[in-house]
Amino acid sequence: MASASRSIPAVARRTIEELRERLRAHDYRYYVLNQPEISDAEYDALMRRLLELEARYPALVTPESPTQRVSGAASLAFRPVRHAVPMMSLDNAFTTDELAAWHQRVLKGLGGKPPTFAVEFKIDGVSLALTYEAGRLVRAATRGDGETGEDVTANARTIGAIPLRLPAKPRSRLKPPIRLEVRGEVYMPITAFERFNDAARRHGAETFANPRNAAAGSLRQKDPQVTAERPLRFFVHSYGMVEGTAFRTHTEFLRTCEALGLPVPAHAAVCRSLDDIVAHCRHWEGKREELAYEVDGLVVKVNELELQQRLGTTAKSPRWAIAYKFPAQQATTQILDVLPSVGRTGTITPVAKLAPVSCGGVTISSATLHNYEEVERLGVTVGDWVVIQRAGDVIPQVVNVLTSRRSGRERPVPVPTACPVCRGTVTKDREEDVAYRCINPACPAQLVRRLVHFASRDAMDIEGFGDVVAEQVVERRMVQDVSDVYRLAKAQLLELELFGEKRAENLLRAIEASKPRGLARALYGLGIRHVGSKVASVLAQECGTMDRLLDADEAHLQAIPDVGPVIAEAVVRALRQPGTRRLLEHLKAAGVKLTEDAVRGPRPFSGASFVFTGELSEWSRAEAEALVKRLGGQPTSSVSKQTRYVVAGAAAGSKLKRARELGVPILDEAGFKRLLQRS
Repeated sequence: MASASRSIPAVARRTIEELRERLRAHDYRYYVLNQPEISDAEYDALMRRLLELEARYPALVTPESPTQRVSGAASLAFRPVRHAVPMMSLDNAFTTDELAAWHQRVLKGLGGKPPTFAVEFKIDGVSLALTYEAGRLVRAATRGDGETGEDVTANARTIGAIPLRLPAKPRSRLKPPIRLEVRGEVYMPITAFERFNDAARRHGAETFANPRNAAAGSLRQKDPQVTAERPLRFFVHSYGMVEGTAFRTHTEFLRTCEALGLPVPAHAAVCRSLDDIVAHCRHWEGKREELAYEVDGLVVKVNELELQQRLGTTAKSPRWAIAYKFPAQQATTQILDVLPSVGRTGTITPVAKLAPVSCGGVTISSATLHNYEEVERLGVTVGDWVVIQRAGDVIPQVVNVLTSRRSGRERPVPVPTACPVCRGTVTKDREEDVAYRCINPACPAQLVRRLVHFASRDAMDIEGFGDVVAEQVVERRMVQDVSDVYRLAKAQLLELELFGEKRAENLLRAIEASKPRGLARALYGLGIRHVGSKVASVLAQECGTMDRLLDADEAHLQAIPDVGPVIAEAVVRALRQPGTRRLLEHLKAAGVKLTEDAVRGPRPFSGASFVFTGELSEWSRAEAEALVKRLGGQPTSSVSKQTRYVVAGAAAGSKLKRARELGVPILDEAGFKRLLQRS
């Protein structure tokens, strides 16, 4: 053995030790700091390289090698918890050939006896073990290093998906086990993650690179209240120990968990052959973007627990389970340039042009940087090496800058001083607003969006004038601004796709019918920043005509109820643009009504505020709010103790819950209708 050890090349020893050090460093950044510096694919490549070298030179394998233990370490900020049963990691299969090789090893280990296989999502979250005693949650612990984790019980109790007592289902007669330790993943849904990051950016707070980091960072907060404010969820995927009952299969265990009120993975399947497993994996590999949460693969397990026991484990992984990994959705590449891109709302977004790289099964050559404050926050410069992330069909984003790879030849990213499309004025509303915008209403980059907004139901309500029509009339240069809608002729419409005589005539009638809608709708249709339908109505009622509104200064506008300095500044600045003035003249010449009729008649709702939530069957939200305003009431968007009524339609959400908490009177649609009839 000694001679074999002496015959190992020095370069192999050095390479193995370097790989171990790199993996340990990345483990620390990923599991402890939640600040990964490389993509999952690159980490997997390093681990596989180390596995290959250790297989070639087994004398160099040590108990401390990253290949021999579960990665991660318990934070000193939490009390350590020793796991009664180690929380092991899974071996990975990156191809169907590797999956087939594992399947063969399982059959061989069972003497050829074919088992069934449970297949479920590998949710990209953070591992958590929950211990229930006599049905009560007594401890929650992270995985840590697999042997010892962190006690995060106080934080876990704040996660709504985790029941504090079993069974969690009302009126359930199922008796929970004497002791049950379930294991699963804490995660953050994709849309909740995006909303969280958007809010954090607006407030200059910390953002996270991906939902997994967000979940890990949220679960390990020192203040449980912070965890409670984060949109975390939880799924059970296995158990460590159970006393007082027994399970025959893994799927039986999941069914029991579900009956007890514990959340379990959706779309789990039982497969009876390798072909079934591969088909299931390929099916979800192509549909992963339809899921509400991030998954990085599927876990395949021998379903029969007795057969799991026969197969046993290695030093770090069970032989009876494997993770089939989907193509990585993060990659590392270099920024070649950063160019400004104008969106349909006028927002100018910095877009990174990248050295092409494969990510998520496609070649990526550009990625969004969101806004110029994000450029500053990330510290992006042209020439940087960065980690990019692709999720869904949207443009990928830069999530991390690898400053350690800088050469000194990088260049700063300039903020645009003029619109790159029309050379119009670029502004940044106020210090708290992160977006730079082109405010030229005739900017070609914004025209399609402006047309759709102008024709929308709450604006001029031109039925039949949607996205497809707007895109076609802009592409054929039939319109230069929204006023040109009123100059469209039947012959022009007949040139468009899917337009015949009847559709063209219907659209022209809808355009003509929109002319007398009034100042409030026309003002809202202009798409001025911060001016929604409610503010437009307030301004129209106060000023009465567009001419008076054009003459008003910020001080005058701020004296109007519901109009603050941000709105006043946005209105004055937009209306004083030469392009806006020309547009209004064109609308006036086309016969569009730019005055507002004063509200007359009884005002029984005077001083009363209404909040609408959910869907009404008889009115749109805008129509219902208009009824309230006509009777002197004030529609508002948030519920407070001062709210007179909350009107709840179908699928009412958090506003209804808030109304109940505050004791605010709640009306259903029938009750609202009766109130209108009495008024």
